[in-house]
Amino acid sequence: MAEMVKSTTSSGPRTAEANPVTRFFRATEIDTRLLGMIGALVIIWIGFHIITGGLFLTPRNLWNLSVQTTDIAIMTTGMVLIIVTRNIDLSVGSVLGLCGMIMGVTQAKILPEYIGFDSPFTWVITLLVGLIAGGLIGTFQGMIIAFLNVPSFIVTLGGLLVWRGATWLVTSGQTVAPMDQTFRIMGGGAEGSIGATWSWIVGIVACLFVIASIIGSRRQRRRFGFPRRPIWAEYFLATLSCVLILGAVWIANSYYWPINIAKKYAETNNIPWPETGLDIPYGIAVPVLIAIVVGIIMTFIATRLRFGRYVFAIGGNPEAAELAGIKTRWVTVRIFALMGVLAAIAAAISTARLNAATNSQGTLDELYTIAAAVIGGTSLAGGTGTIAGAMLGALVMQSLQSGMVLAHVDTPLQSVVVGTVLVVAVWLDTVYRARAK
Repeated sequence: MAEMVKSTTSSGPRTAEANPVTRFFRATEIDTRLLGMIGALVIIWIGFHIITGGLFLTPRNLWNLSVQTTDIAIMTTGMVLIIVTRNIDLSVGSVLGLCGMIMGVTQAKILPEYIGFDSPFTWVITLLVGLIAGGLIGTFQGMIIAFLNVPSFIVTLGGLLVWRGATWLVTSGQTVAPMDQTFRIMGGGAEGSIGATWSWIVGIVACLFVIASIIGSRRQRRRFGFPRRPIWAEYFLATLSCVLILGAVWIANSYYWPINIAKKYAETNNIPWPETGLDIPYGIAVPVLIAIVVGIIMTFIATRLRFGRYVFAIGGNPEAAELAGIKTRWVTVRIFALMGVLAAIAAAISTARLNAATNSQGTLDELYTIAAAVIGGTSLAGGTGTIAGAMLGALVMQSLQSGMVLAHVDTPLQSVVVGTVLVVAVWLDTVYRARAK
């Protein structure tokens, strides 16, 4: 009983005056802005499900939606840190295209001459080459911004043109294909998913991780004398998180391989084909797992490391951060280098999914990445933003695109809708901050 009294997160009189809804959110510490985005996402999903005659909220479409979101979701985690420091990166789409082309040429034209096309090291070398290329491009742009004092808008706008042109020059505009079989696993599909059993294992491990995090956070708060959530709030958050995780796993396992692929698999593995067919679940796609891991790492960097604190300090007040001894120039260089690496990871996933490196790869991705970060609550004024919100923003953006494609909306009108949503999101952010003051 004493534990529950001590663990309250608000003062007595204030709690008594608040309505039940306010007390609930105060006790659970749920971000109302993030909750509002989830509500908007649910409305979008239900709306498109009705418009498309029940095609949107199906395991097949939701599985494809999760895979299609990964590229932007990965890059927007880095864009959050860039925008938080009051910078911008307009070149990420072109960097993705260039890194994808470099990885395509590496595994399809260069490595076969030395180690063969089917070497087990092909995908490793290819990925390393792409990550190094992305990191060097990001570092180069960051150095110009930090030490030559050229605005990031101009540097990355030039990068958008330069790296897109370089992508064309690598192969004179030719498409490079096919990709290494192991490398293609990063793109999803039947080979790029982990199946039902491993999906349930991943889901259970994720639930245990969430529970351990809640327990660890509570112990830390108790250790340092910080206010703790009520016990019922801890149970509620743990239960809700596990339900959402296991629900997502169930949906992924409800989408089965096409008949032709399943028959080929059965023939290869000498499995008798039953009269009712063979239902083989896709499970969680590998690119989705990569995006989740990237999101967790980036959240850890932004919230737990000194580097992350420096980033938000610079965004809040650059002059004060420099006077406090923070090496703001090098922090800027590291942010853009990190953005380049993330663009290379997104390029690997995109190239693997297409099974080819194309000249147009990543076109307009910079706009969708920035839009996802802003829709996710990252302030263009700097100093504010969350990785989880940005990744949710990427899901909102992709949901809009996927829904409009299923609804047979013309491409020009799709651009109108996306642009309108972006402007409305920035306006709502401005209104929210004005009221917060």
